[in-house]
Amino acid sequence: MKTEKFNFQNNRGETLSGRLELPDHPTAFAIFAHCFTCSKNVKAASRISRALAERGIAVLRFDFTGLGNSEGDFSSTNYSSNLSDIESAANALADQFQAPSLLIGHSLGGTACLAAAVHLESVNAVCTIGSPAQPEHVTKLLGDNLAAIENDGAVEVRLGGRSFKIQKQFVDNVRNASLEENMASLG
Repeated sequence: MKTEKFNFQNNRGETLSGRLELPDHPTAFAIFAHCFTCSKNVKAASRISRALAERGIAVLRFDFTGLGNSEGDFSSTNYSSNLSDIESAANALADQFQAPSLLIGHSLGGTACLAAAVHLESVNAVCTIGSPAQPEHVTKLLGDNLAAIENDGAVEVRLGGRSFKIQKQFVDNVRNASLEENMASLG
């Protein structure tokens, strides 16, 4: 088993930074999507990815646009762009290896995996870890800043000990997203 860099382009032409846990003879490929403001290097992502690779499943974990080592401006991203990033990751895997049959996601990344699975024919299973049933749930993390975001259009918010600029378009996007339609079509 080896870990190798696996960078790819999102649909806006920005390079997203990934790591591929690659067994000698993979039986399947998976994608791991991290939580709202985490990165591909969060301990849960690396541990789960390595454990699956030891069992023959290759796992791509990557940084969403504007996070970790990926290009782009985090403040211009939203839930919909996360779905697009997952689809870009799936396309890159399919181009270079094999399309993913499994999506794994933590927190909002898991919610995004459930929505993205509808658009990825190769996916046979989705695993979520501590994921909200609705994307809007993430607005609770914004606390008292939510009103300021709605009034001012954008605010610097401290999450997990780091500052992030959150725009009103992000809040609007998660409020307008619904998993009900996606869940019904997953079978």
